[in-house]
Amino acid sequence: QLQASGGGQVQAGGSLRLSCAASGRTFHSTFGWLRQAPGREREFVAALKWKANNIYYADSVKGRFTISRDNSKNTVYLQMNSLKPEDTAVYYCAAGTQSPYGGSWHVGPRGSWGQGTLVTVSS
Repeated sequence: QLQASGGGQVQAGGSLRLSCAASGRTFHSTFGWLRQAPGREREFVAALKWKANNIYYADSVKGRFTISRDNSKNTVYLQMNSLKPEDTAVYYCAAGTQSPYGGSWHVGPRGSWGQGTLVTVSS
């Protein structure tokens, strides 16, 4: 089970940190974030391999967002800096068995999803 938190409203250029706490046993190897803006399809943001050093970012967030994990807390974080109005979306944490590829991430039917958390960036 995944529990997301940390969304909110911020002005352009500001920062927010999202958290995704995992509970219970999991066989998932990849944890990360996707987002969905109004009127748009859900898109990949960032992900990491829980037991490896592989980290993946969408081109749109590279250099601004940082994904990390705290193994002791079973928590994945998304530090979002230099936020832009186009980053406004509902952010979902997810866990799956497949790695992102080609700028997208297929969480799959055996994946898990947390509830969305809204991030609003005003200009």
